[in-house]
Amino acid sequence: MATETATSPQEQKGRWITHWDPEDATFWRERGSRIANRNLWASIFAEHLGFSVWSLWSVLVLFMTPETGFAFTPEQKFLLISVVSLVGAVLRVPYTLAVPKFGGRNWTLVSVGILLVPTVLATVLIQRPDTPFWVFVVLAATAGLGGGNFSSSMANINFYFPESRKGWALGLNAGGGNIGVATVQLVGLAVIALFTAQAGHFVPLFYIPFLLLALWVAWRHMNNLATARTDTKAQIAATRERDFWIMSVLYIGTFGSFIGFGFAFGLLLQNQFDRTPLEAAMVTFMGPLLGSLIRPVGGWLADRLGGARVTAWNFLAMAAGTGLVVVATVQGSLPLFVLSFGAVFVLTGVGNGSTYKMIPAIYAAKAENLVSRGTPREEAVAHTKRIASSMLGLIGAVGALGGVAINLVFREAFAATGSATPAFVAFLAFYLACVAITWSVYMRPPAAAPTAEPAAR
Repeated sequence: MATETATSPQEQKGRWITHWDPEDATFWRERGSRIANRNLWASIFAEHLGFSVWSLWSVLVLFMTPETGFAFTPEQKFLLISVVSLVGAVLRVPYTLAVPKFGGRNWTLVSVGILLVPTVLATVLIQRPDTPFWVFVVLAATAGLGGGNFSSSMANINFYFPESRKGWALGLNAGGGNIGVATVQLVGLAVIALFTAQAGHFVPLFYIPFLLLALWVAWRHMNNLATARTDTKAQIAATRERDFWIMSVLYIGTFGSFIGFGFAFGLLLQNQFDRTPLEAAMVTFMGPLLGSLIRPVGGWLADRLGGARVTAWNFLAMAAGTGLVVVATVQGSLPLFVLSFGAVFVLTGVGNGSTYKMIPAIYAAKAENLVSRGTPREEAVAHTKRIASSMLGLIGAVGALGGVAINLVFREAFAATGSATPAFVAFLAFYLACVAITWSVYMRPPAAAPTAEPAAR
């Protein structure tokens, strides 16, 4: 296998880099920053398309109406998008392990190329409303492949950047990917407006050339880091950590809400407020768009104010916003619903950035604790980074399961009452619980030394 160093003139050819030390200020200034940022932008493009394919069925269900020949119930549609969420969540675990095993560039090529399968199949089958529901469930499951891209992309980028820049880099990478949810919904809106609801197959068709372009970008501009290390043992070790389970719960509240609400927004407008496909599509893209654009700001705030502080206040604001959503559904007020639900989307984006920044910060503090007890600094940092990288992927997987839960809760709420109100009441209670957890574990003095988040820089 060919290898190269970061100072080799051939490093731009996308081969393996054998030396990588972003914490070395000279290395970072002279070579590292340029290489890291080039890989970051290529990663964002690929991850963006992964999210778009993952979110494809949140748009296609808007086309599946009696007027277009479909007779699926709201419960069936919520089940359809729940299956997509579930597959994407489960795949995040092996996708995290794939980066150090195959290389970030190599795995990006594989993970993008395989997205052509659900995209091409959706182009064909959405034109056949007589297709059995179970076939659509299987097809939707293949779109879940796009959900795994997030974890492999985040694990890869985590290796490239120094600790002081991880919040911004991870937030930008995730935000650029998350915005794929809004992009595919904008594509859906354009298709409905230009070609009517009979032309749903144009939505997946639109993405085929962009997937091919992403393959070329990854081939030409990305690298593999030979120094990237994470493994099954590290993931097992991560699950034994108290912080893994706590941060998983918090990420369910932020990212789980973002992806769950992003998938459900259009169906909520159709079934709660009787909007047409065009009317629903005109609104649905705004929430995911705002939540995606604001995510880097959440990481930036966490870099400066501390992730725990930002996360706690953010959950409190999410609870307040969800309270307004409950009022809107009870009163049947569409303007209040759109405004308050949009505000919750913004807050999920802020929380996504701040909670993800908490993970490397917690483990940087753990490294310092090991050093204070006599462990050599290089060994302590390498060990904790290895665990933290594995944790990033695992927590991403658990957070995505929150999206599954949200859509299943919506499904049960509509089946039992014909309204989403009970579901939103449950979400409000969960956000308040997340406030209490964040404060009691990471903010209440005195904090436990191994898990204390370092002071904001």
